[in-house]
Amino acid sequence: GSSFKAQKTGRTSRDSASAMASRSLRPLTQVLRTLQRVQKVHPRALHAGRPALDRARVAESLKASQALASHQLPADHHIFEDADLELLHNLGIHTEWVQHNASPGTLYDEALRYEKGSAILSTGALAAFSGAKTGRSPVDKRVVYESTTSDDVWWGAVNIPLSENTFKINRERAIDYLNTRERLYVFDGFAGWDPEHRYKIRVITSRAYHALFMHNMLIRPTEEELANFGQPDYTIYNAGAFPANRATEGMTSGTSVSLNFKTGEVVILGTQYAGEMKKGVFTIMNYLLPKRGILSMHASANEGKDGDVTIFFGLSGTGKTTLSADEHRLLIGDDEHAWTDRGIFNIEGGCYAKAIGLTREKEPEIWDAIRFGALLENVVFDSRTGEVDYNDSSITENTRVSYPLEYIPNVKIPAVGGHPKNIIMLTCDAFGVLPPVSKLTPSQAMYHFISGYTAKVAGTEEGVTEPTATFSACFGAPFMVWHPAKYAELLAEKMAKHNVNAWLINTGWTGGAYGSGHRMSLKDTRAIIDAIHSGDLAKVEYENMSRFNLQVPKSCPNVDTQILMPNKTWKNQEDFEHTAVKLATLFKENFKKFEEGCSDDIRAAAPE
Repeated sequence: GSSFKAQKTGRTSRDSASAMASRSLRPLTQVLRTLQRVQKVHPRALHAGRPALDRARVAESLKASQALASHQLPADHHIFEDADLELLHNLGIHTEWVQHNASPGTLYDEALRYEKGSAILSTGALAAFSGAKTGRSPVDKRVVYESTTSDDVWWGAVNIPLSENTFKINRERAIDYLNTRERLYVFDGFAGWDPEHRYKIRVITSRAYHALFMHNMLIRPTEEELANFGQPDYTIYNAGAFPANRATEGMTSGTSVSLNFKTGEVVILGTQYAGEMKKGVFTIMNYLLPKRGILSMHASANEGKDGDVTIFFGLSGTGKTTLSADEHRLLIGDDEHAWTDRGIFNIEGGCYAKAIGLTREKEPEIWDAIRFGALLENVVFDSRTGEVDYNDSSITENTRVSYPLEYIPNVKIPAVGGHPKNIIMLTCDAFGVLPPVSKLTPSQAMYHFISGYTAKVAGTEEGVTEPTATFSACFGAPFMVWHPAKYAELLAEKMAKHNVNAWLINTGWTGGAYGSGHRMSLKDTRAIIDAIHSGDLAKVEYENMSRFNLQVPKSCPNVDTQILMPNKTWKNQEDFEHTAVKLATLFKENFKKFEEGCSDDIRAAAPE
């Protein structure tokens, strides 16, 4: 590659020591970078411990996935003369060692040299450690209260107001910290695969790990798009290694993730968890898109051979990622989408999947995506062999893997689709009351969308000893900016216009609640979804489930009819009735805060 012309001439002793310590890593990283630059693909698995690379492994590494073979990858923009330092100088940042849209190989090299906990794993993926924070900090999220957007935002526990003055203090604190760093990383990318509705995002960070993460999660620009990128719509200042000042008005801890819609900026302090950037972008889109009449959705999506699109809404643990990965259908995306007048599009350029308990048998697509360019966060691995123990939760239960969409073999690029034919709302009902599948009326679809129900089970959180109902409006309350009614109205309008079928699927318990019943089998759930996609489930007879007034099919291809009506799977009917009353009451109590502004039809969809 080209020489680093902006390199400072006076190296510190620490830099010299780091350079000497990293010499043994240079041969491998140079091979990886050369392979990527010459072949225009990401090498697959340069692994099996740490032996010397033989010809067979190199040959295997050069095989492109089906998606990568036809997809244009961005050029390597890591040299200093390619980084326009004015893009930072104008913000008050004067660090000279700046890498702009660096390639994964370059970022590997930087992370291995300068970031504790980084390592190349046996699969070729990069391991990274996020520090004390290993998950999002929703209680530390703030939205600036200012005149241009104050009437739009749903203020409260989700969107906590922050003064413009405090935001300026946090921004200055972040910039001051970034100015103390000897090296910075800038990544410019897009949010939204539809060119008419995409936004330009710039990330400025002091960690190569964060730059690689956003390289995977944003939509990577082509060389021409990067050259014409111009000014971003939103800028993320990630100074997460430096804490917020607790004494500042509006700060309750050393962590702060603050968003200013007026200035188009996000400031991150006191947390190095990469997911804060991803969900920061999603929060931005959850404000901007509905303002234009576009529905933003916390959902996965896939497409059949005939172009039929299915959307899967669901909270964590309901199977949203697993069920949208279907060998007979193209994946559009696994987490964030938008619905326009032309159809749907994925907001992201990559996937961010849970890694705890991961096996190839359960999640083959995710397993095979863990290779060069992928990023494994907070996993435990053998430092000698680089093998990951996916069952080890000693760092966190929330171990994660980030990888580009193109690493999924049956992904659709560009990640756009037509109008949905089916919408599936997933719930993991640990009370064992809801049926494995029911067909929803439009009013019921709105009710369950606004409710966003699932359940936690014992062991998932400290102090949880029995099933606990969890309600998250629109299946993504922490990321919603407008009142939930705004998103529900857009969904109702689009469902009616395009005659979309809505289904409620329980991936939770059957034959009793958690502790006495058992988890719904993935085989049965997949058979139900296959019957939805084939149209067979729409043709069968239905019967009403009392109390919840759900339409339950009497039969379903390749599924035992005995499991379809929940009470028939319980040994004790009195226990079932008691549990059903309990769950119905929880639904009604939760919905009270949404009743005002909802139509009579939606309110009537509540359980009895």
